[in-house]
Amino acid sequence: MAVVAHKLRRSAPPVLVLTAITLLAGARAAQHAMPPAPRMTVTSTAFTPGGGIPVEYTCDGPGVSPPLAWSGVPTNAKSLALIVDDPDAPDPAHPQMTWVHWVLYDLPPATTTLAKGASGSLPPGTKEGKNDWKRTGYGGPCPPVGRHRYFFKLYALDTVLPNLHAPTKAQLENAMKGHIVAHGELIGTYARSK
Repeated sequence: MAVVAHKLRRSAPPVLVLTAITLLAGARAAQHAMPPAPRMTVTSTAFTPGGGIPVEYTCDGPGVSPPLAWSGVPTNAKSLALIVDDPDAPDPAHPQMTWVHWVLYDLPPATTTLAKGASGSLPPGTKEGKNDWKRTGYGGPCPPVGRHRYFFKLYALDTVLPNLHAPTKAQLENAMKGHIVAHGELIGTYARSK
């Protein structure tokens, strides 16, 4: 900031110099005043971060949801939400859309795991939204071509959301606006064998 101020003093009128220095100082103070959003850690015993998702969790197997675990939920969280999606659809070389595989919300904040196949036995109070197959529940990876990335995104919210009546991902994201107090994600990949 001192170097910028020195350059401004040499080339600009005093009023502009003072204004620029004040703006720079304000921006710098705001930067330090806003702590980064807390992060949660999301893991799975089925695959490592960035690793391949086993066939049993895809359309080429039984297609059950993988086991998930997380930590770092803030104490002010009132509920959790989970969105699983694939930003590489339909072809990772030419992605055109994000395909939604699972939408959950109002998970109790004390929940720290979802067991394998949890789509059929969710924690009490948990509600499901619609995936891009237009149904509730987990839909396993089923990429038409190439190796896709699958994002398991967990959100801690400072509220319990009202019944959104099987919302889409977009509707849930809209309802979560202004309520996210922490987030975390786990990425897995999958390519179908030829």
